[in-house]
Amino acid sequence: MIKTTSMLLEELEEYASPKSKLSRMVKRGECFPITKGLYETDPNTPPHLLAGSIYGPSYISFEFALSYYGLIPEAVYTVTCATFEKKKKKKYETSFGTFTYRDVPSKAFPLGIRLVQEGDYFYRIANPEKALCDQLYKIPPVPNIKELMLLLTEDLRIEETELKKVDKSKICDYSKAYRTTNIKKLCSLLRRF
Repeated sequence: MIKTTSMLLEELEEYASPKSKLSRMVKRGECFPITKGLYETDPNTPPHLLAGSIYGPSYISFEFALSYYGLIPEAVYTVTCATFEKKKKKKYETSFGTFTYRDVPSKAFPLGIRLVQEGDYFYRIANPEKALCDQLYKIPPVPNIKELMLLLTEDLRIEETELKKVDKSKICDYSKAYRTTNIKKLCSLLRRF
């Protein structure tokens, strides 16, 4: 379970020095620091369950979500997340894994996000179409649809059969919020299938 420093200190208030007790708990492996002021009580917690608590508001997207949905064949070990209006990329290296955060347009941020529950944990993740749009948003514009198809199938290694499964109406709706040529071209490409 995720706990803040203040939550833990409140639980330890019967000790003469709650801060010292917390330090001993960390040394003994009874709780594990994630970032400053944030701890996890279970060392085996999958990292994606912690991503939204580390930096936010955010949701899981980009490569991690594309792998999660099976759109790309690679296993992704860095939890990649989208934020908005932060103006810079963030990276956190923790004992649970590596987490990266990068901006998407403010208008696009709330679109296509699912809230998922795993046990006692909740996290937000982009749907497959939104994750693909986020990924294309961070890539420099390609000159034409042929180059976009090469980018999708060779660079990202998305199978054409998987591309045909994505909901083109969602992609076309999302493209209005991104206002980037890669996503507009993706909308045109999907209409040809």
